Amino acid sequence: MVSYRTGPVLFDAVASVLASEADELVLVDHDNPPETRTRMDELAAIEPRLKIVRTNENLGFSKGCNIGARAASGACLLFLNPDAVLPEGAIARLAETATAFPEPVVVGARLVDEEGVEQRGGRRGALTFLSASRSFAGLGGFDRSREPLPGTAVEVPTVSGAAMLMTRAGFQALGGFDEDYFLHVEDIDLCARARKAGGAVVFEPRVSVTHAGATSEVSSAQVERWKAESFVTYFRKHGGPLQAALIAPLVHGAVGLRRVLTGG
Repeated sequence: MVSYRTGPVLFDAVASVLASEADELVLVDHDNPPETRTRMDELAAIEPRLKIVRTNENLGFSKGCNIGARAASGACLLFLNPDAVLPEGAIARLAETATAFPEPVVVGARLVDEEGVEQRGGRRGALTFLSASRSFAGLGGFDRSREPLPGTAVEVPTVSGAAMLMTRAGFQALGGFDEDYFLHVEDIDLCARARKAGGAVVFEPRVSVTHAGATSEVSSAQVERWKAESFVTYFRKHGGPLQAALIAPLVHGAVGLRRVLTGG
């Protein structure tokens, strides 16, 4: 779990992990406020499964996840957002599902809001120039959250890093998250690399993780800028300089329009 000024929901997320069958929780603290750190230290003093790794600066999600993975000791790694609450039995279900698919396997949970409505992002198609162009134009083509819910685990092109399980062996085989991504798209990249390596990306609908979203103190404008930069990085890496150059104005235009419409 990587946290940067997440807010009170962090403690709900932490409590859900400590109430689960997890062997340990590695919390990568990217410069949380002093009061948050004090409260976490008090909890760690009485909870031996909680391990806090402090970086003292916001190093981004990808780098934070890689730091946490190196500090963890388990054979399976669950990457969980600091604003996501696990249901009972989630880890065991995700880990069991992983054993039924080829490595490197990535298993993602269903993301829901507090009302239980499925959120965007938990299951997605492949990110291509066409699907991205349609998405940025408001025509869909990438998100699959409104499709009928399957009854069991199914392979999909992309799942979300908000609640994602991999075996340590599979994660290491892929070299972990690509640290060229500061925030956003790193999970899409990891899924694409897993599929390219002959592994499976799996959506597990029987695990519904309650995800608050947008809880960090970082401004929405800055988050959107990081997201835009990450999309361009993805297409530079997977599609080449031409696709990156063509997608850049679409991405930045969509981000600018969203800021105008939301007042961000």
